[in-house]
Amino acid sequence: MPLIDMNWLRDHVAVPETETYEQLAADLVRVGLEEETIHTSQVTGPIVVGYVVDLTPEPQKNGKIINWCHIDVGEHNVLDEDGNKVPRGIICGAPNIKAGEKVVVTLPGAVLPGDFRIEPRKTYGHISDGMCASERELGLGSDHNGIILFSNYGLTQEQYDALEPGQDAMPILGLNEPTLEINITPDRGYAFSYRGVAREFHHSTGAQFTDPVLELNEKASTLEASENGDVEVIIEDSNPIHGVAGCDRYYARAIKGIDPTKSSSHLMRQRLLRAGMRPISAAVDVTNYVMLDLGQPLHAYDLDKIEQPIVVRRAVDGEKLTTLDGKEHELCQEDLVITDSPNGEKGSRILGLAGVMGGLYGEVTAETKNILIESAHFDQVSIARTARRHKIPSEASRRNERGVDTQLQAAAAYKASELLVKLCGGQASQTPTDINHTTAPQPVKFSTNEVRRLTGLETSQKEIVSWLEDVGCKVSQLDNDYMNVVPPTWRPDISEPCDLVEEVARLVNYDEIAVTVPAVPASQKTGLTDSQLRRRQVADTLAEYGLTETISYPFVGDEDFKDFALDGEAIKPISVELANPLAGDRPYLRREILLTLMRTVQRNIRRGNAQASSYEIGHVFEWDPQAPAIPALPGGVRPTDEQLDALEAGLPHQPLHVAGIFTGEVQETGWIGEKRTADWTDAVEAVMRVSQRLAADFKLEQVFGEDVAKSWHPGRFAYVTVNGERVGCVGEFHPRINEGMGLPAHTAAFELDLDKIFDFVKYQPLQAKPVSTYPLVHQDFAFIVPDSMTSDQMSAVVHEAAGELLESIELFDVFTGSPLEEGQKSLAYSVTFRAPDRTLDSDDTDALRAQIIKAAEGVGATLRA
Repeated sequence: MPLIDMNWLRDHVAVPETETYEQLAADLVRVGLEEETIHTSQVTGPIVVGYVVDLTPEPQKNGKIINWCHIDVGEHNVLDEDGNKVPRGIICGAPNIKAGEKVVVTLPGAVLPGDFRIEPRKTYGHISDGMCASERELGLGSDHNGIILFSNYGLTQEQYDALEPGQDAMPILGLNEPTLEINITPDRGYAFSYRGVAREFHHSTGAQFTDPVLELNEKASTLEASENGDVEVIIEDSNPIHGVAGCDRYYARAIKGIDPTKSSSHLMRQRLLRAGMRPISAAVDVTNYVMLDLGQPLHAYDLDKIEQPIVVRRAVDGEKLTTLDGKEHELCQEDLVITDSPNGEKGSRILGLAGVMGGLYGEVTAETKNILIESAHFDQVSIARTARRHKIPSEASRRNERGVDTQLQAAAAYKASELLVKLCGGQASQTPTDINHTTAPQPVKFSTNEVRRLTGLETSQKEIVSWLEDVGCKVSQLDNDYMNVVPPTWRPDISEPCDLVEEVARLVNYDEIAVTVPAVPASQKTGLTDSQLRRRQVADTLAEYGLTETISYPFVGDEDFKDFALDGEAIKPISVELANPLAGDRPYLRREILLTLMRTVQRNIRRGNAQASSYEIGHVFEWDPQAPAIPALPGGVRPTDEQLDALEAGLPHQPLHVAGIFTGEVQETGWIGEKRTADWTDAVEAVMRVSQRLAADFKLEQVFGEDVAKSWHPGRFAYVTVNGERVGCVGEFHPRINEGMGLPAHTAAFELDLDKIFDFVKYQPLQAKPVSTYPLVHQDFAFIVPDSMTSDQMSAVVHEAAGELLESIELFDVFTGSPLEEGQKSLAYSVTFRAPDRTLDSDDTDALRAQIIKAAEGVGATLRA
């Protein structure tokens, strides 16, 4: 995000001298430019100007030559044996140091980035009483080839001569002032420039703003620009995206006879460094400076290396380009490229990816004397796709993909030419090339009543017109209710009436919008949908049981498959693979929540949080390899119903799941009690609580051995079923999984498909029954049953035999072993009876007991004596 230097901002808007960076952040956030952070220097002094009095080269055994220097640092000089002040002795191995230079000296007590403290230290046989510093050591850039020489730092001769030994160097280096980093939303690309931020400061505070582009365009209009100017340029777009040409304006101006040995000015270098950009050479620095200042990305070519004509075209599938970062990219037919024409072969050599990054050929070097400045306007979608496809976001692409002012190209090229000629001499051409196919912004029919309707703000039509004109719109009245509003060329995001309402709202101040609850007609159904209600009930149930809700990214990869003992080769073909994943080692979307939830639990345990039992509700993604291809839909228009159906048919199935993991200690009974660690019973209890909350009637289908997935314990695992259909699973992880993941033994988990469960659950109004005021009767039954009979089956028998008089039944004991025979077990129940209309007497309870015993005998159960 952009870094704002207040002094640079003052070039365009009247920022008060008393303005602090905290106040600047508050002023900008009022109009929607959010503060990211205020950066302060990590460097503390003393850092001063030093004059190299003399130096003695001392070759070392390793072949390196170090210099024993005496450096005058003025009032910071040291005393000799006679009490006289003398220059400090400092060791310096930089190859560019020499006597008579003025350099940056960090004295003992200074602290450099990385908490590197400067202290006198013995090295190479001398006591070095300070350090001569490079840009990288001060955090100003990446240059570490030599120390900073003020004679080569862009100062004027007058500024250089005025430097005194011992003078504080931090203001000169820009280390004594913070910078403000702001956050720019994607629709406001113009704010990626000082021109744009200055305009917003004006909107916020009313400070006087001067648009530099107005004067620059006036100057540029005096040039004889034409389509047949300095260079021949051809725009050929054989594959426009959504029918929009990739380049609709290409402006190029030549500058000949520059002195390549000249460097950027001190002010320019300092501002670039404070903006987070490394100074490189005068030509490159100028293009970067103008881009930051005005918002127009520029590119400088070595004119002598280019063979005309320059051709702007789409790449051919399989063409390759090595970009400035040294990486080779295989291009596709959607990529827009800048090419030239060696040996008369039109557009055969690629110079760079248009609007994103240049290639190695044609770049400005230390020998370049003739330069071509490229200033073009590119399609936002085309640039965004190329930058993401090749994973090379750049300062240029960030601006181009958000939309650049279509009337800025000539002004930016003129500004760059002026600066370059001022720095390096030479002659700027009077006949630039300008191919301009841009179109004017479309007018928006706007009713001022929309402001009141959408925001509740009471504003007059006159005020609204004033604000819109201040933004840069041209407003003309159509009738009493409507007006024609033409957005400015730097605001491609303004295309609908609602966009204009947003502009008015932010300029009035969002704080002025009243907080009101919209009125809802009594006839309209409100509240949560059935699905939302059930999801909330599941979340509440698990939270009440002691689990912590978490949210994890749904990305998985080979490491997750391996750690969870899954067959990655079988899963990948049926998983959604991302073309541009956030993490290269996790390119797939999860098919199970447990794969990502276990990472959350693992991370907590590794960081000392042993009580990491958690749950997550989210979507999983199930890819069908046989699904039809997803169509590429046009932008800017509503797709047809058929296109939406085709899109829906090609999307992966995305059911809603819930998963939970129980680990560590789940029960703490106080200082006199025993703690209990998690196991499968906790996971089963959680599943059953969800079942009760949803009235879903879950059943457990236990499987053993080879029927159990390798992720789970072979004897402590079950499928969760509803009406005979599997809707989830529950159990303990396999000991190997726990060991490999660093989880406690017996860590248990569950995962349920909520979409399937919600389809089974029928939500119908229940008829409340009268509460009986008659006393209840308790009876206990212990039945001897075969091992194969479940408690649910026996409970159902009791329930049917007791009929309407049964109020509750609860299993309270399971017993096996002697004196029972092998293959038998005892199930003991506490049964409660109550009648709604009378008190049950002994005859009633005896009859009920006899009915239950008889029904039990009918299924092979006998009452235990």
